[in-house]
Amino acid sequence: MAVLATALSASSSPGPAPDRAHEHILKVTGGSLSEDALKALAAGMDPAARALAARHDPAAEPQEWGRVEGWPNYDVSVRPDLGIGALDGDRARQINALIPIAAGELKPARPFVFQGSAAERKKALRCLTQAVYYESALESDKGQAAVAQVVLNRVRDPNFPASVCGVVFQGAERTTGCQFSFTCDGAMAGGVVPWAWDRAKVVAERALAGQVVAEVGTATHYHADYVLPWWSPTVRKVGQIGTHIFYRWAGSPGEPAAFVQRYAGREPFIDEARFARPRLPDAENTVVLASEDGHGRVAAVLGGRRKPTADDIARINEKLRRFEAETPSPAAAPEAAGGEPASPAA
Repeated sequence: MAVLATALSASSSPGPAPDRAHEHILKVTGGSLSEDALKALAAGMDPAARALAARHDPAAEPQEWGRVEGWPNYDVSVRPDLGIGALDGDRARQINALIPIAAGELKPARPFVFQGSAAERKKALRCLTQAVYYESALESDKGQAAVAQVVLNRVRDPNFPASVCGVVFQGAERTTGCQFSFTCDGAMAGGVVPWAWDRAKVVAERALAGQVVAEVGTATHYHADYVLPWWSPTVRKVGQIGTHIFYRWAGSPGEPAAFVQRYAGREPFIDEARFARPRLPDAENTVVLASEDGHGRVAAVLGGRRKPTADDIARINEKLRRFEAETPSPAAAPEAAGGEPASPAA
């Protein structure tokens, strides 16, 4: 209400007569009270008037969302500070829910159909299955498919490796740069639950055969809704499936036409024994700023996981119990990298 009142009294252009104010608002907003309508109404205000309105807004929340002015060309050697300090999961969820989905930013992704030998496909399938399993084992089928699509979108993005395993394990050889946190936090050391692995494998197979999740389009980033990464204002929010919020690059780098990288045709060797050892990634120092012209972009750490609390563990175990009650456990365990079946997790 403060913004609306100030818009009418302090507009940079002559305002309407007081008795015609409602007509002016109706004309500008089209009768809508949406975020876009409010932005349209405030667009004619002087910047100082907008700042004054925000200062006197009795219900104002800290502006912890949206794209920060100047960030498209921010100094990538400096990690920006949103000024909100540490957040618990509930507060992060509240803020993430307030961040609007960017209008018009969801663009369709082309199907990814794997082109390579049977041996390379087997490697790619294992890496993609690992990403789906460790990042979204208890998500819905669509939620798992969305994670797989982010991986394959990155394979076609010139800013990332041109292979599936290369994308999944990018940065895993360092202690500060794992793109997917499971590749350096020790998650792979505990084995897998066979039925959940097989479910993730089916999702990965479909993704490699060209399945597309329209709800995430060209997304190349995501994080869990119980964290608020400092890099999220630098990219465009396109949707949420389950606990994961998905983003695409801002501007032309996030358009379908930008995904022109050709698959390398071969997959790198992955030393799973090495990457199963925890190496404590420092996600806070990994830069993910994107420029509008496509230059100087650096990738983000994905996953956005944090150390679980006792309550988190109890909720996860209860959800796992319900999954297992509904899903019969297959007799066969998945093959490990060396061809031996992996031990199921307790």
